[in-house]
Amino acid sequence: MDASVPTDIALVLAALIRSRRSIRRYLERPVPPGTVDRLLAAAGWAPSLHNRQPWRFRIVTDEGTKAHLATAMGARLRADRAADGDEAADIERDVARSYARITGAPVVILVALTRAAIDTYPDQRRSHAEYLMAVQSTAMAVQNLLLAAHAEGLGACWMCAPLFCPEIARAALALPEDWEPQALVTLGWPAGRGKPASRRPVGGMADRAVPGQGARR
Repeated sequence: MDASVPTDIALVLAALIRSRRSIRRYLERPVPPGTVDRLLAAAGWAPSLHNRQPWRFRIVTDEGTKAHLATAMGARLRADRAADGDEAADIERDVARSYARITGAPVVILVALTRAAIDTYPDQRRSHAEYLMAVQSTAMAVQNLLLAAHAEGLGACWMCAPLFCPEIARAALALPEDWEPQALVTLGWPAGRGKPASRRPVGGMADRAVPGQGARR
């Protein structure tokens, strides 16, 4: 087989990656629990540095819990933007948009990492590197989850909001103390195709090292 010719699987995967979109509006149609289980299983097969698998997931489908989480995080968003001196009307639009995205999704998945799963070192340099490895591993799990959702015909959106208020997200969902919130993934059957996407050419962001000369410029 010619290694330069992509296989059918490679073509399907490339199409899946390129066609995935961030979907923020969903149909009022439940997502079967078995489907969510398959998505989390795919997330769990992400690359994991040192194989520590530090990711943790809290699945939220209860309407009251979603509203409680959205309200609590919205209050912090409002306070932060007010402290920045932003216009009140702009702040309220932002808070309302965040609330609608969370409460309008049939499923919300809080993605966290736990330091309890990672190696410990006596020095700050290696400890910090180990923590970053856990963050990167957890992000890879999110990517697996997003691609698996797209393959199932579902829409999903990665929200970074918990990074700005981790203690609020932890309290709102009664998470274990060692869970550090990293993201929310909203999930459901898409009500639209999402916004058109574009990416800058990778050629301007990649380089090849030349033997004996370092990176080629």
